[in-house]
Amino acid sequence: MKKPQGSKDKGKRSHDPSRRKFLKGVGIAGAGAAVVDKFWVEAETTEAEAQAKTSGAVSGSVPVVLEINGQKRTAEVEPRTTLLTTLRDRLDPALTGPKLVCDMGTCGACTVLLDGKPVYSCLVLAVDAVGKQITTVEGLGSPEQLNSVQAAFVEKDALMCGFCTPGFVTTISAYLKKNPSPTLAEVREACKGNFCRCGTYPRVFEAALAAAKNAAGNR
Repeated sequence: MKKPQGSKDKGKRSHDPSRRKFLKGVGIAGAGAAVVDKFWVEAETTEAEAQAKTSGAVSGSVPVVLEINGQKRTAEVEPRTTLLTTLRDRLDPALTGPKLVCDMGTCGACTVLLDGKPVYSCLVLAVDAVGKQITTVEGLGSPEQLNSVQAAFVEKDALMCGFCTPGFVTTISAYLKKNPSPTLAEVREACKGNFCRCGTYPRVFEAALAAAKNAAGNR
């Protein structure tokens, strides 16, 4: 049976709107994707430019003059170079007393004095140490004339492998200036930022107390 012409036209009219909606939706989605792509490209470009500016800010070497053990020492360093790396690798002759062990401020082997206060030199930038008094274990005494703590470490055999010794000597030397007559508990507390893998803590503490006693006897 042949359908009336009106019914055919009505079928087309009922189909066309949905088709137009579909095509319209595809167009909107495509346009939206294009906009999103544009935003992504712009964001990536901005991020790349920011990274370029940042990398440019920390690249290259700059001259620094550091006051180390009473002497002015000049070095060429990148702004991100640590004081420890500068002392060991950027000076001629180098200062190798501070040791590179953990490189994250947990062992104390790299301890130096900054304006008289113990700091982990692996956590201090060389550029931030400019204008400050830096003292390494080499500046506390010499093989010919040991300071009281160094002499006590030798006397009490307060070292095993010796790798952590410069950090302990530096820390204790600074502490005894602040507290010349410490108790054992106070010495233990002062040394809590220094780590000895050999476990020679009893003799280290004994040396610290002996150094305090010897210094008091010499006053």
